[in-house]
Amino acid sequence: MKRDINEIFRRIKWLVIPYLLILCICLIIKLIYSREMIYFTVNGINSPVADFLAPFATDLGNGWTAVAVAAVLSLFNYRKALIVVTAWAVTSIVAQIIKYIFDAPRPKLLYKDQLARIHFVKGVDILSLHSFPSGHTVTAFSLAVLFTYWSRNKAWGPVFLLIAILVGYSRMYLSEHFFEDVTAGSIIGVILTVIWLYWLDNKTFIQRPKWQRGLLR
Repeated sequence: MKRDINEIFRRIKWLVIPYLLILCICLIIKLIYSREMIYFTVNGINSPVADFLAPFATDLGNGWTAVAVAAVLSLFNYRKALIVVTAWAVTSIVAQIIKYIFDAPRPKLLYKDQLARIHFVKGVDILSLHSFPSGHTVTAFSLAVLFTYWSRNKAWGPVFLLIAILVGYSRMYLSEHFFEDVTAGSIIGVILTVIWLYWLDNKTFIQRPKWQRGLLR
């Protein structure tokens, strides 16, 4: 059955609508405040509890998380597993290409003369290069779109969105990325995943019965 692009947006509207509102707020913040002001404001709001939780939140946007999700889905539905792993691959490749095009410094490098002002979480390896965009945020928003699309209860959309936002925030909290890196990552994750979902899920081969089964079914 051919899937219309409007159907995809209809099924993820409970994620897309609040996301667009939040995105508008993010763009307004970026217009009003400087990169430095946003970064040091976020970095200055820290606590031992947040230091403990942030690394776990950021791991939800790790590529291995997407691979693990695909592995679990393969037990029940090959089609969904394929869509997850390929969506992650496509969005990650695009993000990496953009990273190397911009070759932007991360906070640790850009503010190397102000390291005493920066709060770092102990035990976290802080990178210096290829800041824009945030790959973890790309993956988190990509998975959020897919989970919302497949969820029977669309009220889960805002929940998946919140989790993706927490991943993005953790990247700033850990001083791995800037506000614009995370914002751009969310846009890439949402738009490319919708396009990829529309393209792949309309392929004839993936609609065959064998792709609706899994290792346990």
